[in-house]
Amino acid sequence: MSLLSSPDLPAARPTATEPAPGPSETFHEPAADGYLIGGFGWRHPQADPARPVVIINAATSVRCRYYFRFADYLFANGFDVMTYDYRGIGESRPASLKGLKASWSDWGALDFEAMLQRARREFPGQPIDVVGHSFGGCAVGLAASAGEIRRVATMGAQFAYWRDYEPRLRWRMLGKWHVLMPLLTGFYGYFPGKRLGWMEDTPAGVVRDWATPHPRYEGRPSGRRLTGARSGQPFAQVTANVLAISLSDDPFGTVAAIERLLGYFSHSARTHLRIAPQDIGETEVGHFAFFHSRFDTRLWPIILSWLRHGELDSRSPGRVVPRA
Repeated sequence: MSLLSSPDLPAARPTATEPAPGPSETFHEPAADGYLIGGFGWRHPQADPARPVVIINAATSVRCRYYFRFADYLFANGFDVMTYDYRGIGESRPASLKGLKASWSDWGALDFEAMLQRARREFPGQPIDVVGHSFGGCAVGLAASAGEIRRVATMGAQFAYWRDYEPRLRWRMLGKWHVLMPLLTGFYGYFPGKRLGWMEDTPAGVVRDWATPHPRYEGRPSGRRLTGARSGQPFAQVTANVLAISLSDDPFGTVAAIERLLGYFSHSARTHLRIAPQDIGETEVGHFAFFHSRFDTRLWPIILSWLRHGELDSRSPGRVVPRA
């Protein structure tokens, strides 16, 4: 059985089973280097300085459209919302990915930073919250203005250190993401993920960051190219309370992986909620399905409550992982 077709590897390209609700506006926001970042907004007609605006940070090479239903849910519950695509992906993709300068650091320090700047300009005085999926949780700590964030909720957020993968799948995942993916990237000049049905096509620099087998973010090829962070260290500027949600059947988001990333948020109060699919009457959820609308009454209220109150609802499923 090949790495391309192995059924027990995690699916990396999410699919939608129903039409997604639409945003109220589209935009293109220039990053500090001039690159235009495409995104969508859900904006209430009347401005309200007490209403938070939520920025949704996508997983690596997942289009922001995947989160439309979740964005609509937050909007219906009283938030303004912004989603966007990192450079090279979806609404922010150029005609060709070959030669495009894009890395994890660029996605956080430039693209997410541009969204923080836009939120501050377009929603003046409103609190800024962030929901980050997978790498989207890492991006939070890479932006110079991240100190302005009020609250953060992440789902399966980690930076793909192979030793943290689920042990049962570790070697196949290592072969797929850390061997085959960079080999194909070297041949094409970018990773043709869409053609393989894995995820969106991905810039070569992002692939290098993902595939580098290092236990720390700073050990990745782009991990030290940051500016504006307090003390010159990534994540040090973040003071927002952080809720990290993980699923026990997510082969990327093991306890070790989630805790490794949470260790970077050293100036934040951190809560790690570990949920088993059985806790919500399911057999599987994995790395992507949290944002499927079938979980709008069982999983989405966990994030909604956190963003509203800054603390975990006592009725939330799962268990809190003790801080080491």
